[in-house]
Amino acid sequence: MSSPTLETFLNFHVMSGASLAEAVALTIRRLAAAAVILRSTINQGALGIPSSEEHRDAGPGGDIPKALDVLADALFIEAMRQAPVCLYASEELEEVALLDPAGPLAVAVDPLDGSSNIDINVSIGTIFSILPAAGDPVGEPDASFFHRGDAQLAAGFFIYGPQLALVLSVGSGTHVFVFSSRLGVFVQAYGNLVIPPRTQEFAINAANYRHWDEAVRLYVDDCLKGAEGPREKEFNMRWVAAVAADAYRILMRGGVYLYPGDRRKGYGDGRLRLVYEANPIAFLIEQAGGAATDTVNRILDLTPTALHQRVPLVFGSAREVARVGRYHAEPSSIAERAPLFSNRGLFRA
Repeated sequence: MSSPTLETFLNFHVMSGASLAEAVALTIRRLAAAAVILRSTINQGALGIPSSEEHRDAGPGGDIPKALDVLADALFIEAMRQAPVCLYASEELEEVALLDPAGPLAVAVDPLDGSSNIDINVSIGTIFSILPAAGDPVGEPDASFFHRGDAQLAAGFFIYGPQLALVLSVGSGTHVFVFSSRLGVFVQAYGNLVIPPRTQEFAINAANYRHWDEAVRLYVDDCLKGAEGPREKEFNMRWVAAVAADAYRILMRGGVYLYPGDRRKGYGDGRLRLVYEANPIAFLIEQAGGAATDTVNRILDLTPTALHQRVPLVFGSAREVARVGRYHAEPSSIAERAPLFSNRGLFRA
């Protein structure tokens, strides 16, 4: 029996009678078409638009976007103009764009996650969140994005790597579709993913060790002590520098991802954006049986107060995410091991 296509999957979703299902399905189709176009540019590497070419204007977070970031944003906003989308928010735009005042949906996008990886031929992604449009789209366009993450109607990301893949949830599990160049369509490769609750793999940028809060350093130290340490097992460490790529790995084989806040200027509240990075990733991870927090609180319980609000992010295998939370919220539970904490960790001077 052949695997269903994305089109078949979306048709079943429409027949399910879920809220705004038809509008959601059409929007996902348009996003997928734009991703295929973007992939062809990415695949050209330096022969197309080099990611090292910077755009002259800084983005909303103060980062200097690459030319490829700007191109990706233009592709996706144009795609959303052809969908039933009222409001479009993006990492590359300071303010929400009003597209179709009659559209029932609001879409938030990180057009090119990890764009610096293109020069070294490492996977990058596009992350999106689909919400119901609400309130006054002209007078208060941001309001549609200021809802808890569990209000999302759908979420997903595209991975531009060895395969072009779409990880998608419409609230009924997390599924992976791979683009078939032969057929010219996305075909389901994995359905109803389940993240193993336990793991021996973590992802974090260890170069920031000296800037982390003590709870994060203690957690990483314990993992690195291996079978001889308090965890009594060996851990592997991974870091792709593109949250979508790290999320894809965790969905495939388990693990935990940490991007905590730290003591560097501008990093106190983390670095990832709640609306269009943390929320959609958390939605996908939870739909696959995992967990996602800001180190303590469930991501999908948080209510954004700013469009480009940053948040610490921990996600992945549920038991490991809970353990990270205990290091932050229940230090007394590890107090009996306090003498170990004074030992030098692998990264300590």
